[in-house]
Amino acid sequence: MSVQELALQRNKYKHLSDEEWRWFLEQVEGRERTADKLPTFAAIEDWWYPVRLSCEQCSSEQTARYKASLARGETMADLTAGYGVDTYFLSEHFAHTDYVEKDAELCRIAMHNFAGKPISIHNTTAEEFLASAGQYDLIFADPARRDNYGGKVFKLEDCTPNVVELLPTLLSHGKRLMLKLSPMLDISQAVTSLSQVSWDVHVVAVKNEVKEVLLLSGGTGTITAIDLAKKEQAFTFTKEEEKDAECQIVNGTCPNGTWLYEPNAAILKAGAYKLVAARYGLQKLDVNTHLYASDKQLEDFPGRVWKIKANSEKPEANGQANVLTRNYPLTPEQLKKKLHLRDGGTVYVIGCRVNGKPTLFYAERV
Repeated sequence: MSVQELALQRNKYKHLSDEEWRWFLEQVEGRERTADKLPTFAAIEDWWYPVRLSCEQCSSEQTARYKASLARGETMADLTAGYGVDTYFLSEHFAHTDYVEKDAELCRIAMHNFAGKPISIHNTTAEEFLASAGQYDLIFADPARRDNYGGKVFKLEDCTPNVVELLPTLLSHGKRLMLKLSPMLDISQAVTSLSQVSWDVHVVAVKNEVKEVLLLSGGTGTITAIDLAKKEQAFTFTKEEEKDAECQIVNGTCPNGTWLYEPNAAILKAGAYKLVAARYGLQKLDVNTHLYASDKQLEDFPGRVWKIKANSEKPEANGQANVLTRNYPLTPEQLKKKLHLRDGGTVYVIGCRVNGKPTLFYAERV
């Protein structure tokens, strides 16, 4: 029975107070909403769930397990623990963990969920906790990306806690730091803001959607772009490799039969625009078009692949197609309207710029 159906049956549960009823519905909804996202928690019978917003904003089990694979040691502190998903999976690689959260209700839920585990609950702010904290093998933080009015912020300095301002303190308490950043934040700007230490960067996507950017201190400055749906295609590089990479631009256009490649979202977010072409022997369509061409098919390319069937001003698509644009004068919606197309089918119409010229391709996804 869904939570919506259950909510209509209040009369059957008259023995519950209104507060107990709200809690009951919250638990049903939490389990229902996160069963796929957090299967380990769903399998625990007496697991408690927070309010909907906390469930929506928390890490997935898949991304939390990836974080946990990057660090281990004796002691760890999560300074922005929230619902505790990252805390839970990171703690499996540490002898003791400190959960730090300023929201009293989330702490109450964590106290119940983590009972029996080597996790201590601290209902306080990150700044207050650090004032009397000891030494840790790892300090983890996921700064909140909203201001006091609920609006989104796009600079690391504007997040809460301000890890740029706190960096000296964090470094004095943690051998290594792991910061989880929003996919919307500028990676280069964030690393520059935290330039007192060297960072490894991990751009983490799931099914071609970037979920988070991780900064891990004490590394060698490598950048790893990974889609967890295809871990074997992780793309690791350095800024210097991208800067020095030589990338050919296609000569003219792409004839029928050309294979067209688009790197996955993690690689594009990581900024490996030239290096991906150099490593896979591809030609870029244009300096600012992140699509790549080859006269042969690559079996292991980390991204989407099409085969061009036609190159014309108005590819025939029988009124139905999947339309996308890359560095093109029109948006997908505008192009669909211009070509009188509706969504669907197996055909792709790709609008892009090739050698400075707006071009349309009719292609099939491989």
